[in-house]
Amino acid sequence: MQRRDFCLSALATSLTAPVWAQGKTIRIIVPYAAGGPIDVTARALAERVRDSLGTVIIENRPGAGGNLGAAEAARAPADGYTLLMASPPLTISPALYSKLPYKPEQIAPVALLGRVPNVLVMNAETAARLKINTLADLIAYAKANPAKLNYGSGGAGTTTHITSELLKTLSGTDIIHVPYKASAAAVTAQLQGQTDFQFSELSSTYQHVKSG
Repeated sequence: MQRRDFCLSALATSLTAPVWAQGKTIRIIVPYAAGGPIDVTARALAERVRDSLGTVIIENRPGAGGNLGAAEAARAPADGYTLLMASPPLTISPALYSKLPYKPEQIAPVALLGRVPNVLVMNAETAARLKINTLADLIAYAKANPAKLNYGSGGAGTTTHITSELLKTLSGTDIIHVPYKASAAAVTAQLQGQTDFQFSELSSTYQHVKSG
């Protein structure tokens, strides 16, 4: 199980602004689709600070493992009124992409907002059909059946993708990646049996695991 941290970030030069002026709109850019843990956290934050800071809007800019949202934040005026809900892909992307639509130094951390574990999950019907009940079972099946298993993720460059690739590397297995535009879409596909397994944020799958 791996931990996924996410934090509130802003343009580096905006940190010189000591306070927010009441009445001016604050944008919080979420680089993922609505419904995921980062989006939910951003909306909860917006509700808590509206009374003291005024209008706070959430803008969902999903795509490219969070890079599109980060680029949108980087293009905004460096006045402290545009914030980015950042997650691990913000630090992973520079190692994965030779060219990014923004410069990492344009983004600076402001506050750590939460930590969410990633857990390995499989549709119960798929697990029963393949006779997989443990991680050891999964690895053994993958080794005996190269390229027969697939896994879903919330998109290329996300922790749900990188964690699965780490599993493949450490276990020496060949498993097919099926990327989705968001974690919520990957979970839905998992529930429908479209993918065999995935690493997912516990907040996205807890109720499904609890219900069997």
